[in-house]
Amino acid sequence: MTTVSLDTARAALSSACDEVDDAGPADAVDGVPAALVARPGSTAETAEVLRAAAAQGLTVVARGRGTKLTWGRPPERADLVVDLSRMSAVLDHAAGDLIVDTQAGTLLSDVQQTVGSAGQRLALDEPVPGSSIGGVLATNGSGPGRVGVGSARDLLIGVTVVRADGVVAKAGGRVVKNVAGYDLGKLVIGSFGTLAVITEAVFRLHPVPPAQRFVTVSFGTAEDAARLVQTVVHAQVVPSAVEVDWRADGTGTVGVLLGGTAAGVQGRTATTLELLGTGAEAAEEPPAGWGVLPWHDGPAGDQPPTGLKLTCALSGLGPVLAAARRAAADADVALTVRGSGGAGVLYGALPADAPVDAVAGVVARTRAACTAHGGALVVLEAPAAVKAAVDTWGPVPAIDLMRRVKDQFDPERRLAPGRFVGGI
Repeated sequence: MTTVSLDTARAALSSACDEVDDAGPADAVDGVPAALVARPGSTAETAEVLRAAAAQGLTVVARGRGTKLTWGRPPERADLVVDLSRMSAVLDHAAGDLIVDTQAGTLLSDVQQTVGSAGQRLALDEPVPGSSIGGVLATNGSGPGRVGVGSARDLLIGVTVVRADGVVAKAGGRVVKNVAGYDLGKLVIGSFGTLAVITEAVFRLHPVPPAQRFVTVSFGTAEDAARLVQTVVHAQVVPSAVEVDWRADGTGTVGVLLGGTAAGVQGRTATTLELLGTGAEAAEEPPAGWGVLPWHDGPAGDQPPTGLKLTCALSGLGPVLAAARRAAADADVALTVRGSGGAGVLYGALPADAPVDAVAGVVARTRAACTAHGGALVVLEAPAAVKAAVDTWGPVPAIDLMRRVKDQFDPERRLAPGRFVGGI
């Protein structure tokens, strides 16, 4: 932006929001520098900010707590970062109806603390610590609990968004069976902020189970992991979560979370121990790394590791794990895989210093295995050199439909342009 246009844009945004600043290096979006940062305090103020941005022709990237701004592709431009961290209130907790209404900038952990006071929980895992509600929705984050209650799409019953032109749109409501406008919620989940800015969300809650146990067992091969997961998922033990954790050193663990009444958990734990066989153990605390993405285990470095999202049908779990491990071994790079084996959603981590051609080979071979078994592979996060050389999103059969949806919501391509699949 030129100095004149920057001054004009700053003045226009300042009339819409009382917190507008010049962007600094920390406000860059995946290496793309931003010019301005606005911090609205409400949906109405967010709408005013987006109207002002539209009038000035600014591109906009929404930010919650910034934990996943390096996911996907870098945007083509990031004139304005709309920081939603001021919108951090739990607006209402209707404990009797098992409903919570929260602003998008609220930390997921704060929502859990609020509803937990009534013995309830929002059944969303937090694979990236410090995530906001809006960030979890925008990236469709999930963890091992997906096998028990589904993903955010299954828990969201109402959403408020602001379109690129500043128009506020609402879908759903506070009644669990209310399906009016439900498709809008489905559209914005996982859209990486390219369709609208999420400002509020309403979820249905679950009671906190009075008792829970974690049952774990080691495995040595992909086939063993798949067999153990299939055994648990198809038994009558009703797991709340199932996680596969296959570490870079080759050791692996299948973990199963069982929740419910004390007597019920005790009986189902005994059954699960018998099903999983020799070496299975039960504990009250989760195993190390439970529910956290494998590239968030260690300290942050100058370059991020390469983070992969692998999906497949449950029947393809073994072949996909085997293909990923073989590809990494052939490329001589370390690979850790962790995720919801029972739901066929896994996450892989490759070292930040892995050669680009090695990463490209692992991605290509593992993507082929995922595709062959009804899934896909996405490079969520990676060093800039890897993103420049590797197809981040891979082939998407519905890309034409997705582009038409983008044209309807954001015809001028001002919301995080280029960040999502197919350059959307």
